[in-house]
Amino acid sequence: MTKKIDPEFAGEALEDLFHPAPSWLENGCMLICEIGIGVMGLIVLVEIFTRNLLGFSFEVSEELGGYIICGITFLSLSVSQVYHSYHHVQFVQERLSPRWQAVSHLVFDLCNLLLCMLFVWQLTRVTLLSYRAGDIAPTLLATPVWIPQTVMPIGALAAVISIARSAVGNFRRMRAAWS
Repeated sequence: MTKKIDPEFAGEALEDLFHPAPSWLENGCMLICEIGIGVMGLIVLVEIFTRNLLGFSFEVSEELGGYIICGITFLSLSVSQVYHSYHHVQFVQERLSPRWQAVSHLVFDLCNLLLCMLFVWQLTRVTLLSYRAGDIAPTLLATPVWIPQTVMPIGALAAVISIARSAVGNFRRMRAAWS
């Protein structure tokens, strides 16, 4: 049975034809994010249990929670790209012809790709500077700062790969619309 296309969202249905499906990269990032959410929930439950029933705290839940949230934020960038979770300016897109919709998506992807590549470069620089300086978090865990920072350029690099795949799909969409 073919999927019925809603005329109000015809541009999105056309985009889906050329948009890449989630690969092992996005699925792996999503799995790590899911595990992170589960671990964060477990940390909170242990903290609640120890504070209320045992009368003490490990005093690391805030730090670990912050590291996990940071990791989830950066690793979810590629997942959000392939699942169309970012906002689109529909009131502009619906006024464009399919050709110009394809062009606008490609231009947006290329600009996004350039900015994310700069982001990877700068995040890698910051992480390497922290590593070389031997920066350590002023907390009970005394975590070397470069360890949680490493997730940031990795997540941004995964986003670059996903955006590049999306740009290739939008290029194919643009070629199909102009032929």
